[in-house]
Amino acid sequence: MLPDPFAATTRGITEPDPVRPALRVAGPLVEVAAPSGGKAWIVTEEKLARAVLSDPRIAKDPALAPENWTGLEQTAAEQPSLTTLDGPDHTGLRRAHAPLLSAKRIQAQSDRIHHIARVLLTELGGGTVDLMDGFSTRFPLTVLLDLLGIPLHLLDAAVDACRRMSDPEPGAQGKAIASIADLAAAGLTPNRNGLATELRDNLPPGTSEDDLRYHLFALIFAGQLTTDAALGFLVARLLDGDTSPEGPLVRETLRVLPPAPFTLWRFTTTELDLAGIRLPANAPVLVDIQGVNTDPARKPGPDLTFGAGPHFCVGAQLAQLELRAVATVLRTDFPRARLAVPYADLRQTFLGGIQGTRLTSLPVVLPD
Repeated sequence: MLPDPFAATTRGITEPDPVRPALRVAGPLVEVAAPSGGKAWIVTEEKLARAVLSDPRIAKDPALAPENWTGLEQTAAEQPSLTTLDGPDHTGLRRAHAPLLSAKRIQAQSDRIHHIARVLLTELGGGTVDLMDGFSTRFPLTVLLDLLGIPLHLLDAAVDACRRMSDPEPGAQGKAIASIADLAAAGLTPNRNGLATELRDNLPPGTSEDDLRYHLFALIFAGQLTTDAALGFLVARLLDGDTSPEGPLVRETLRVLPPAPFTLWRFTTTELDLAGIRLPANAPVLVDIQGVNTDPARKPGPDLTFGAGPHFCVGAQLAQLELRAVATVLRTDFPRARLAVPYADLRQTFLGGIQGTRLTSLPVVLPD
């Protein structure tokens, strides 16, 4: 019997994942029970995955979801965003974001991002610290607020709001989104010169203030979530003795343990055939990013950690630079840093649904 791919689990960092192999064995397109009820289909094979991620008949708009589904973003009509739009509307919005986060622009911030990592790690003091209790969230948020031109005295409010995004209490997520959007607006006040004002100037004429704030919320929350999840695994590998250069170390960590094990939900806009299976209109479809990345039969080449096609993650360059910065600073400024527990004792928690996996704790000794 196929294990539930959406069930929350906790296991040791070295314990094999039973879900990925089971999905692969079940075929390139696997029918499963969706978390919100009804059927869903998971893509497990790379060629099919790349086709799905570029197929205009499979869209992101939550308006296409089956009735009574929960936990989705607002529809594209209610809240246009990079993650709900497709086609020309998505292209136009992406055109406004992409120059801010290009490889050239992000690389120009390398010294600043390394400095932030150095300061935050130093402020933890000597002795044993849990890097998953504060640092893994505060570091990417500090970088994001700094880049966007949002005053850093709002950092604690941003940390609190991002944590409340996973609160199951009804209405909690909406309040957290509003909190992040409100603090993001501080980057739009007169005399601010960060990427928030640049995004405002890049957006199509007529973009509302509310929509601009939501775009900034999305940059902050998605940017924090991606790096937060990956940091623990990266540091654990590094301090367990992985001597790979920072670039390959980051890429391999993200390949094996991508921050998002699945894509966001997509929905068929019409009946169509995939892998010999006839899917109805409004069928929910996911790509198993982690399963595809770790398929033993997969040939070397670009992985799916940041997606593919029109929705390739616009923040991929920033996330990778942040991770390289932490690895570099630990090696150069804290050469005697070590894990406070054996590597095999570390545990990872999958939060359930299509959410990511992160270490439950990461106790590290940072010598004075």
